[in-house]
Amino acid sequence: MEFPVVEHGTIPPDHVAPDSLHGIRRQQTNPNRWSGAGWAAFTQALRLEGVEIIEQPSAARAYATDAGGTAYGMPHGLVLATSAAQIAKLLKTAQAHRVPVTVRGGGLTTEGESVAFGGVLLALTGMNRVIAIDKDALTVRTEAGIFWHSLAEVLRRQNLDYLSAPLNLTSSVGGTLGVGGIDVNSARLGCSADQAVSVQVVTPTGDIVECSDSVNPELFRRVILGYGQFGVITEATLKVRPYTPLRMHYFYYDSLRTAIEDLQLIDRNDASDYSGILTMMDRVVNLLVAFDSDEREAAFMTAWRQRLRGQGEGVFALRMMAWYALRPWRVREALFLCRRRSKLFPEFRRVEFTRDGKMLDRTVVFSRAVWKFWGCRQMVIPDLAAAEEKFIEAVLRGNAVCRKYFPHYTLYCVGIKLREDHRAHYELSCIPPDARERAYGCEFEPMLENQVVSRDRLQSFKNEIYDIGVALGTSYYRFGGMMKGYIRRVFGDALVEAHLADKRRADPAMILNRDVIF
Repeated sequence: MEFPVVEHGTIPPDHVAPDSLHGIRRQQTNPNRWSGAGWAAFTQALRLEGVEIIEQPSAARAYATDAGGTAYGMPHGLVLATSAAQIAKLLKTAQAHRVPVTVRGGGLTTEGESVAFGGVLLALTGMNRVIAIDKDALTVRTEAGIFWHSLAEVLRRQNLDYLSAPLNLTSSVGGTLGVGGIDVNSARLGCSADQAVSVQVVTPTGDIVECSDSVNPELFRRVILGYGQFGVITEATLKVRPYTPLRMHYFYYDSLRTAIEDLQLIDRNDASDYSGILTMMDRVVNLLVAFDSDEREAAFMTAWRQRLRGQGEGVFALRMMAWYALRPWRVREALFLCRRRSKLFPEFRRVEFTRDGKMLDRTVVFSRAVWKFWGCRQMVIPDLAAAEEKFIEAVLRGNAVCRKYFPHYTLYCVGIKLREDHRAHYELSCIPPDARERAYGCEFEPMLENQVVSRDRLQSFKNEIYDIGVALGTSYYRFGGMMKGYIRRVFGDALVEAHLADKRRADPAMILNRDVIF
């Protein structure tokens, strides 16, 4: 494909996705490192405000990359967050001196969104206290730097549980609220961000503001699923629920289309408490269905089990053996599936986390399995979020791209119940504009198994996944890295310009989490 040559200086700078406007090849590179202009004056002013900034490179190296392992950068200095007041002083001083500030929670971004390419890295994980639990109102107030697994441990002592959280629970609460967060119960309860009753935010100009649907609602709508553009979330009040163990059922398919149709059938009819699809390539497609109560499980078995076309593990294994026996040239694929199954599946059934056939702690089980079996030196997880009627086609197209680039990969599919006022809350977010009661998301993740893959190959793979979203008019779980190049294509100039104008008003120096979206 030929791309037009653009003469230097003929096009004015654009703060949002210039590559999507001018035909430049969509090639992911790190942003240019901030020049450091005025750094000495900034650090002097910051220390006069009583804010400690660490400038030793040895301390900053721990934050040089994120979970993706493909983007690397170093800040000029590191600030370890301790309070909203401290963060307010930092942001006021950074605005005055035009110093970029990159916020980092658990560092589980995959495109370098939580990597600082110069300026200040603000690390939030020190703000990890649970402030208050209201068992009557079923809410918890917590600092935003806490990891979900730590929050879960505190809640369990009160026989409570979070509602919806990312499967990898080393995510921070604040970071998750900024991007959405999905769980296998999101089809019933919505994304993690929907569980926020209110949040405390430090704005880019250093104001400390409490906001919710009724108090400062405009800021609340911008901050939740706002990708860190309109403020730093420092505290959050979240909905919680009584703790229950769960019983998991697995149904096996060799057809992605059939499995997704059954998943959507379950979700439309509210037939389970948890649902999702996890695959080993497109050869073994696992629909998981789980329940918080015996009553819900019994109702499912009576009304819905016979309508599902998936099979039990034993019957499916025999079918796979017969299929591969007739195709001996695919023996390597068969051996991979056997190895993967023998290592992965026992993690979901470990005796220390199971009693009477029920999983006692999905927090531990899922997070262990996700990090152990999907984490490696490099991780790329391009994803598509689609309205229900577009989802099957999006997944099938994405699966074909996975097969083209990698011998082994996995797909993770889940539904997301939307707020009734979702259009206002999800205006420029992972939720696709045309979704109504429910959206669906699919992550496409190569199984790199600690092989080092060239960034060009990884980027080409991601581009093809993202182009599917443009063609079908879907959205994405997250913006950042290469996805920035697709914002105007997905949402159109008018909506992007409106949000960009809001960003410039809220962040005049454009310092907060630059290069993630704006």
